[in-house]
Amino acid sequence: MKLTPFIVGALSLALVGTASAETITIAVVNNDDMIRMQALSPAFTAASGVDVNWVVLEENTLRQNVTTDIATNGGQYDVMMIGPYEAPVWAKQGWLTPLDALAADPGFDIDDLLPAMRGALSVDGTLYASPFYGESSMVYYRKDLMEKAGLTMPDAPTWEFIGKAARAMTDRANDINGICLRGKAGWGENMAFLTAMSNSFGARWFDESWHPQFDQPEWKATLDTYLSLMADAGPAGASSNGYNENMTLFQQGKCGMWIDATVAASALIGDKSTVADQVGFALAPDTGLGKRGNWLWTWALAVPKSSQHADAAQKFINWATNKAYIETVAAKEGWANVPPGTRTSLYNNPAYQAAAPFAKTTLDSINSADPQHPTVKPVPYVGVQFAAIPEFAGIATNVGQLFSAALAGQMSADDALKQAQDSTTRDMTRAGYIK
Repeated sequence: MKLTPFIVGALSLALVGTASAETITIAVVNNDDMIRMQALSPAFTAASGVDVNWVVLEENTLRQNVTTDIATNGGQYDVMMIGPYEAPVWAKQGWLTPLDALAADPGFDIDDLLPAMRGALSVDGTLYASPFYGESSMVYYRKDLMEKAGLTMPDAPTWEFIGKAARAMTDRANDINGICLRGKAGWGENMAFLTAMSNSFGARWFDESWHPQFDQPEWKATLDTYLSLMADAGPAGASSNGYNENMTLFQQGKCGMWIDATVAASALIGDKSTVADQVGFALAPDTGLGKRGNWLWTWALAVPKSSQHADAAQKFINWATNKAYIETVAAKEGWANVPPGTRTSLYNNPAYQAAAPFAKTTLDSINSADPQHPTVKPVPYVGVQFAAIPEFAGIATNVGQLFSAALAGQMSADDALKQAQDSTTRDMTRAGYIK
């Protein structure tokens, strides 16, 4: 693969002259942007002499594998793809290598990172993971189906409007579902969506004394609205659908609306989409309480302390999250396909603004998410679609299974909420949060 000037510039300081027989193993999620990164990585190897062994996994599997490896000091991976839930928790456990060399490299330009992303991946001002792409969530909708239903999507819709539009756009005879939403169980799958949704209904995971809140009316309103919407306007088998499955359904023209990660925008207007010329964008819905149902996330690259190739790993992270990498993707695949949501310079770039009609909605969504104050009432935790405590992943995975079962018709909403309340109370008491 021919090196572009952008790659050469990015690697000149950190990489040139370091050829070796080193091999690093990198674990990433199986999203389009990461698959593209894998395809471009021979340029990194050519410039650095560092070979790359790729482990590309489904989201839930990735989380299980990297969590097990880092907690046991396994050393299986040199670079892990993690997010703002893991980064501060694992850094405080001493499990991650500070990215000091990266932060000190003028070519990396740490000050260009969006403050929301840099802050989410830092502890006491030290960066522990570098964002590959950043995201919030927003509404994607079919403009043609919205017009056919006689409706106009507001820039900032309510859940009431979303429900009305989803039911009006549903056409079962032609395999068109009014809305597609995550149903696959997982703390980062259905619970990412449902936790963000619950914030807009005024719900919270825990009160200020760490007591679970699933027995409160705000969570019942959230789950009832979700289940009713999916029953009336969602696809069959929705309890098995996560990010990738719903994206495929939308690209195939089978969803009137989809509320999910802002990073999906380029794929929905790209060559694989049969409805590329009909995609509209809007902010995530609200209920008038002052919070929208949008999250804050970044898939970021980190080096576990167990890595035996930490220097080479940081060189790879520099390559993959540098401004020059964005320029390289733009040169090869167009500005609409660059990793979004990480750098201020991208959103100030006229070429990107012209190629990405979703850019403003993405940035507005990212900037409006507030991890310090995620919902209407005070909470003792940080995080929009998660609570940044070590126990959250296990607790939320269990709750996600209950809510997915309710979506599949295996239990009622009331039963799912009661079991979520009981199991979470038990787990939080056992962990010492509830005295």
